[in-house]
Amino acid sequence: MSNKEFAGKAVIITGGAQGMGRNMAEQFLHEGANVLIFDLDAQLAAETAQQLARQSGEERIVSVGGNVSRREDVHGAVELCLERFGRLDVMVAQAGIADAQPLLEIEDVSWQRIMAVNLTGVFLCTQEAGRAMARLGGGAIVAMASTNAFQVEENLSHYNTSKGGVVAFVRSAALDLARYGIRVNAVAPGVVRTRLAAWITEDTERATNYLQQIPLKRFAETQDVANAVSFLASSNAAYITGQILVIDGGQTLGIMADDAPIAPFPGFEQASTADEG
Repeated sequence: MSNKEFAGKAVIITGGAQGMGRNMAEQFLHEGANVLIFDLDAQLAAETAQQLARQSGEERIVSVGGNVSRREDVHGAVELCLERFGRLDVMVAQAGIADAQPLLEIEDVSWQRIMAVNLTGVFLCTQEAGRAMARLGGGAIVAMASTNAFQVEENLSHYNTSKGGVVAFVRSAALDLARYGIRVNAVAPGVVRTRLAAWITEDTERATNYLQQIPLKRFAETQDVANAVSFLASSNAAYITGQILVIDGGQTLGIMADDAPIAPFPGFEQASTADEG
């Protein structure tokens, strides 16, 4: 019998064909899980599954194309997982999009698209997976939030709002689904080295400016996020629900890592000396 954490369990990963999602698929396969990759790009999802199957075996991975903002697609992915693996233990609602536009220029279609994928997608994945998990006796759901939910950035009001919504939804869902033995949490990454973030990480000036705000002095790697997702889905987090795990190297601590130390408030030294006496 395998002693791997997710041996025999079934995991759905949305947006799992590339970037962070692919790394998560690799992580769960390494830990013994059966994995369903659900991605808007059906061909890329199939290619990714085929590549990963070379190490894990074809019987442990399957892919399906679909849009997380369409209920029928999400429902179909859940049903395929149940049909293929006979169970659903973990749903990772990882798929998301971003689009930078000044607030006064955002068109309705752009706002609705961001909300449909980033927020409605998490709702649909949680509800469809939650219904299956409730019948099966429990499970774990991990959503993708962002540090933008706490520390907003300019020209990203629709994205910032969608991720703030994810945080509120995760806490609400955790409360509603606890009675079924279903835990709901989220990860909130900062800047991660992916193709979509290359405009930051691969631009020397931008990267330098961002790194000044990160105490650990590096950007997150996709493996950092995969490790956090795996933890929240595992038995090691069995008593954790409704929480947001921030993965940002300390960026949201609100300090400039290269700044000089902040001077103490007036009278600090005298007060400290008096206390010691």
